[in-house]
Amino acid sequence: MTPEEVKSLIEAGMPGSTVSVTGDGSKFEATVVSAAFEGKTMVQEQKMVYATVNQEITSGALHALTIKAYTPQEWEQQSA
Repeated sequence: MTPEEVKSLIEAGMPGSTVSVTGDGSKFEATVVSAAFEGKTMVQEQKMVYATVNQEITSGALHALTIKAYTPQEWEQQSA
């Protein structure tokens, strides 16, 4: 898989989110900014993102995905 493919899967599963993905082969890191994370715990946020790539993880096409999830407000503070 490519970072672009992983990014597309997350964006398709989480419309309106901003996604960036780095990595190669089967290990990637995704930064996801989404209003859908409002009021969610870190575990809930990660489950939401994993759900978008679960088929690829199950098939072995995607071995590892590290997720950094932010609400738009958290991202703004992080980026400041």
